[in-house]
Amino acid sequence: MKSLLRASSTLNPAYFALVMATGTVSTACHLLELPVIPTALFGINIAAFLSLVILSALRAIFFPRLLMADLIDHKRGVGFFTTVAACCVVGIQFLLLANAPAASVTLWTVGVVLGLALTNVVFTSLTVKQSKPTLAEGIHGDWLVSVVATQAVSVLGGMLSERLGSHREIALFFSASMWLAGGMLYIWIISLIFYRYTFFAMSASEMSPPYWINMGAMAISTLAGATLVSKADSSPILLQLLPFIKGLTLLFWATATWWIPMLVTLGIWRHVYKRVAFAYDPQYWSIVFPIGMYAVCTIRLAQELDAPYLLLIPNIFVYIALVAWGLTFLTMLRSLWKLRGH
Repeated sequence: MKSLLRASSTLNPAYFALVMATGTVSTACHLLELPVIPTALFGINIAAFLSLVILSALRAIFFPRLLMADLIDHKRGVGFFTTVAACCVVGIQFLLLANAPAASVTLWTVGVVLGLALTNVVFTSLTVKQSKPTLAEGIHGDWLVSVVATQAVSVLGGMLSERLGSHREIALFFSASMWLAGGMLYIWIISLIFYRYTFFAMSASEMSPPYWINMGAMAISTLAGATLVSKADSSPILLQLLPFIKGLTLLFWATATWWIPMLVTLGIWRHVYKRVAFAYDPQYWSIVFPIGMYAVCTIRLAQELDAPYLLLIPNIFVYIALVAWGLTFLTMLRSLWKLRGH
């Protein structure tokens, strides 16, 4: 029990990125019909999700001051949005891999409530607090997890709409609204991040893995848009907006694609040129998630825009995502083993 409490006291609020990454890679493998792997990753993800929920609950009960300090911190507060995205990613897995809509609806409901609560608590607290860091010190890639959380709610809501009976159209309207709100939130935040990139000095240590969410937020926005497109034929409101949704969805995918070579180059600069050593950090899950999500969103975009030539991309990226997941998972286990030894 003492070791659990110790782990919960120092739990990184963004650790649910592990669940986001594992679930997304599992979904990509499922959509590409790879055998065994999707189910195996689903099992691992359920265990990881429940473990993190328990640790988070213990932290809230036994270390509420530490929890509140993180919530109102510019660097760590936005990490709590990984919890929202994780709920929805696991909900997608339950729907696709287990055909368990009841579990998916429950997780979606939790995600919606958590998302609304965190949006108000985190952003309001950061607005009203008197002591604030400079832009260069405070802004970073994790801020875009708020976009990922918003779009994850949109994706799962759209997927569940068929199961909601007479509430179907309300769910689709809500999902479309969340999709558009997430897109606007991305524009606000990425403007600050790009300004940070280009007008402030950045050390190699500051070019951390969460900046890959620059791409991941656009990838899941693409998935949310493709999900709405797939529901448009039987939805009056989405049918009216269909050309707009398709165009904006393609814009999101193109933006995600634009980020990839730049992020790879910056990673080479960080680890090869500047020789920053690789060492396990929960932040590395923020690289795995975008790679997996890029595979998933490209599959769905190719289907909805009738562009089969795009399918070459996810057939490559799914293996990159699997290798990235495997390396990060093994280094995580090694790190945990070392901590246990102490």
